[in-house]
Amino acid sequence: MAALPDDLRVSLEQVLRPSSTQEIARSVERLIERYRRGTAATEPILRSPTDVAAYAAYRMPATFAAVRAALARVAEVAPEFRPRTHVDVGGGTGAAVWAAAETWPSLESAEVLEQVSQVMTLGRRLAEGAEAPVVRGARWRRYVVGPGPTLPEADLVTMSYVLGELPEAHRAGIVREMAARGGVVALFEPGTPAGHQRVLAARELLVEQGMTVLAPCPHSAACPISGGEDWCHFAARVTRSVLHRQVKAASLGYEDEKFSYVVAARTAWAPAEGRVVRHPLRRKGLVSLRVCTADGGLTTETVSKRHGETYRRARDLEWGDAWPPVGEDG
Repeated sequence: MAALPDDLRVSLEQVLRPSSTQEIARSVERLIERYRRGTAATEPILRSPTDVAAYAAYRMPATFAAVRAALARVAEVAPEFRPRTHVDVGGGTGAAVWAAAETWPSLESAEVLEQVSQVMTLGRRLAEGAEAPVVRGARWRRYVVGPGPTLPEADLVTMSYVLGELPEAHRAGIVREMAARGGVVALFEPGTPAGHQRVLAARELLVEQGMTVLAPCPHSAACPISGGEDWCHFAARVTRSVLHRQVKAASLGYEDEKFSYVVAARTAWAPAEGRVVRHPLRRKGLVSLRVCTADGGLTTETVSKRHGETYRRARDLEWGDAWPPVGEDG
């Protein structure tokens, strides 16, 4: 289970405490309903300071957890990657900047491109409490995704939960622009069938632009989970703070953020040999793993106690982990 870094948790609580919890909770309900519809936005979704506060309280912990989990996979398969510059497109209050800074202490500069000025203001206020210098020094710049200015070049370019909010006509253009400007490109969408399809379309464009898929896929070939009733997604469990539970009227101390993602790179680092794409099934003395393989297929790996150390490693695996574990002999 992932916990928010203490500095981010404290910043959120300090910034949001003066707001009315009831008003934020009502706004959260509206935002949840809006996001569930999954349609492109025809006007800014965050229309008031309360909406912005609600967005930060409701979405920032989950977005941080999803991005942090995926970037950790990238760090596993590409330990040589030590980015210095980061651009976050449509970055909202900066969750991806916090996640990237926790993943790579090598980062020296970050820029958040965002459309809504009130969101940028809140993002800056939250960043003031960050321990990482790159987060405290992050720049926020107004940017509207669409036909317009080019992106700045960066070692790492991210975009989280934005494609689904864009008109379909603008999606391919921004993905190509990210591929042209980023050394490593990471895109995130909700872990729904529609989110998976948007990620698949972006993945195809990234490969067309000469990039190599790093994660979650162990290959750059066609996705074997691309039709029917199945879809590729993962989950990050994040602890809920008292404030988080209040604004979501939730009783559990955690939530599972389900997400689909793709990370691709200009440098042809080798991805994992395989990726666990479902919850491992554990029975007494037996672990069953659904694995996406390097040859572009899907297989079920059954590991029993008689496999010794391999079984002990399989027993500790989680959904989304590499198989075999990166850096260990098979």
